[in-house]
Amino acid sequence: MPTPPAEHDVDVALVAALLRDQHPDLADLPLRVAANGWDNVLVRAGDDLAVRLPRRAAAAVLVEHEQRWLPDLAALVADVVPVPAPVRTGRPALGYPWSWSVVPWFAGTPAGPVAQGERVARALAAFVQLLHVPAPADAPVNPVRAVPLATRDAAVRARLDGPGVPRALALGEAWRTAVAAPAHHGPPVWVHGDLHPCNLLVTDDADGARRLAAVVDFGDVTAGDPAVDLATRWLTLDREARRTFTTAVAADDATWTRARGWAVAIASALATSDEHALRTVAARAIDAVLDD
Repeated sequence: MPTPPAEHDVDVALVAALLRDQHPDLADLPLRVAANGWDNVLVRAGDDLAVRLPRRAAAAVLVEHEQRWLPDLAALVADVVPVPAPVRTGRPALGYPWSWSVVPWFAGTPAGPVAQGERVARALAAFVQLLHVPAPADAPVNPVRAVPLATRDAAVRARLDGPGVPRALALGEAWRTAVAAPAHHGPPVWVHGDLHPCNLLVTDDADGARRLAAVVDFGDVTAGDPAVDLATRWLTLDREARRTFTTAVAADDATWTRARGWAVAIASALATSDEHALRTVAARAIDAVLDD
């Protein structure tokens, strides 16, 4: 699962030109590329802002979803953790073909390969409880997240049958159990859709305690089964923190079984990444899924 090639180059010069064209009051901020991911490039602008631009067409509509819905979702979860709701938006211009956003810059580092403890677990539980409320009928539709697990069966089995996924045989058994679990029967609820630890920023307080600083990258935001977000139990947390998260969320057994299936689906995808940090997350999550 190599990182897709960029379909449009995004660099500091382009961002500076776009800001000068559409937000001239920001044009003199110092700029530097902070991240270059699968879908977007993030360019830090001064101390407090960042510019988020799609690097391929598949991500362009996802940025539009964030622009439309993140202000509402930010209000839902504001008591627990900030999210990068756009403070400015940009339009295609100067040869750049897609919409883009200016968002807040949050201090912190991605939780990434390091399993997180109970304080982060409590914050994550509070976040999903606030987020997982019935979504409006015009919420974004995502064909691969928060959907019935059976619709992902062929893709997940193909990964597990191929090279690169540790403990694939045992994961296959866990996956089949999850696919057979009762489906989500409640109304579709808001879900982040990609709540793995590289989309969670953490910081250490003065006393050394780690806390959740921000939840980022809502490109997969959609409405559906909350189990997809609860997979963060295995993707993000250490053993004691997983217990804390489970108790705080208090989902039913079928939801947790589906969540375990989503952890298999996401971890097996990350295991085939060309990024070492994502493969490390996958290996830890696979062990958590199978050894709990």
